[in-house]
Amino acid sequence: MIRVEMLSTGDEVLHGQIVDTNAAWLADVLFQHGLPMTSRSTVGDSLSSLVETLQARSQVADVLIVNGGLGPTSDDLSALAAAKASGVELVLHQGWLDNMEAWFASRGRTMAASNRKQAEIPANAEMLDNPVGTACGFALRLNRCWIFFTPGVPSEFKVMVEQQILPRLKQQFELPEPPLCLRLTTFGRGESDIAAELEPLALPEGAVMGYRSSMPIIEIKLTGPASQRVAMEQVWRQVRLLLAECTIFEGTEGLPALLAREIRDRGFRLALSEQYTAGLLHWQLAAADVPLSAAEILPAHEEELEALVQRTRALAAHQGTVLALSTGALTEGEVSLALHTPEASWGQRVKFSHGRHNLETRQKVVAMMAMNMLRRWLHGSEVSTGHGWIDVLESVKL
Repeated sequence: MIRVEMLSTGDEVLHGQIVDTNAAWLADVLFQHGLPMTSRSTVGDSLSSLVETLQARSQVADVLIVNGGLGPTSDDLSALAAAKASGVELVLHQGWLDNMEAWFASRGRTMAASNRKQAEIPANAEMLDNPVGTACGFALRLNRCWIFFTPGVPSEFKVMVEQQILPRLKQQFELPEPPLCLRLTTFGRGESDIAAELEPLALPEGAVMGYRSSMPIIEIKLTGPASQRVAMEQVWRQVRLLLAECTIFEGTEGLPALLAREIRDRGFRLALSEQYTAGLLHWQLAAADVPLSAAEILPAHEEELEALVQRTRALAAHQGTVLALSTGALTEGEVSLALHTPEASWGQRVKFSHGRHNLETRQKVVAMMAMNMLRRWLHGSEVSTGHGWIDVLESVKL
């Protein structure tokens, strides 16, 4: 098995000042290509730590992808660390320097002297092109390891991985068939509750059932060798049946994208009115290109559940749509939601059963509840339903 590792660099990553989205993206891409990442590590802006880590990991990994530290400032140390770890000097890559100067000139700017540093790579390295930025990448061999150095800017990093690194890995190694990963996402049940129901299932050899909790959803994953596809799909049919009531989508599509597709297929448009969710519902649906006719954010005000349902119905009539969705205000821990459809109008008043979650999390939960009401109606299910640690106090249908 090919041992692939990642090394993220920078004090801002090490100290949690930014989220390392590059690492999550790379892990997923490598997994899809049959190269599951073996380990990840992070080092700050320390030359000695970088050199020490490169030398240590090059004794263990077959492939190491180093991310960050290729910029023009004094804390960008990856090229120098690579040269010191390899026992060579940095050399100027004239072709990349010319490329950078042309890049700045095409934008009517003069390249700063500090950018020259970005054209200096270790003498034993191969340059990797960066078509969208000024930091070239490079690759070199150290001990048993093939090390790739990449820029930290996500848009530059992703292009370099896809266009420069993956083709080289495919050429060098006989990559195994990617593992099979079956996924579904649930809403409304706790992780321990779901696990208790799924754990008795007998899994094929080499297959693993995983759970990823990210409030307000829980993703279930069955991962295993592609050779076990038939047996895994048999188990997955049981998983589907056991979790049918709380499943909101399969795969990685996402609930907003599912709603967009199904609303568009039916030729509908959706109107929104929000109080407690403060535009979060609109943002999530608009980002997925859900057909919207109108969206409003209202100041919080007390409103009986039936009044919210009637107002949602009136919103649909005013906008000339057949679908409308509303979230009310938070009053003493209670929130009302309403859905209008061509069939009927529904509303439910719910209460958070405990207070350990912050405002943002609660807003996400309410937005998910509203979208789930719409999903359930589109799928012909009962619209009003329980939601685990959220109690349904009242429901109406007009």
